[in-house]
Amino acid sequence: MSNDLNQCNFIGRLGREPDVRYLPSGEVMVNIAIAVGWKSKNKEGTEWVPIKFFGKLAEIVEQYLHKGDMVFVSGRFTTRKWQDKQGADHYASEITADKMQMLGGKRDRADAYSNGGENAKIEQVAGGQPLPGDFGDLNDDVPF
Repeated sequence: MSNDLNQCNFIGRLGREPDVRYLPSGEVMVNIAIAVGWKSKNKEGTEWVPIKFFGKLAEIVEQYLHKGDMVFVSGRFTTRKWQDKQGADHYASEITADKMQMLGGKRDRADAYSNGGENAKIEQVAGGQPLPGDFGDLNDDVPF
């Protein structure tokens, strides 16, 4: 067993509708980006966290999450590398989710759903407030 720990937890709001894709194997993959607010003594800001979901959990995200919804996500930090047509290396860091919890929003959510995966879980919690207004472009500041 390794002594390493790669676990990330975030609470934030979706900045756009989930981006659904299908892998050559037929498995569904969903990409989202959530706005995570932070505040220090002298300043505050918003970070955009890219998150990937696979399999049954991705299907649930596709069906139930929408722009502006608040969500808790737990997963592992991953970095992908690829080369463009000119041979230049590119990197992308993101969270590969294994748990997700809906934290309320525009629709009341009272029932719990399970994705049935060995390491993945989804719960719904009633309550929460809808985000006022529209997120607009992901580069805009998000009111929390």
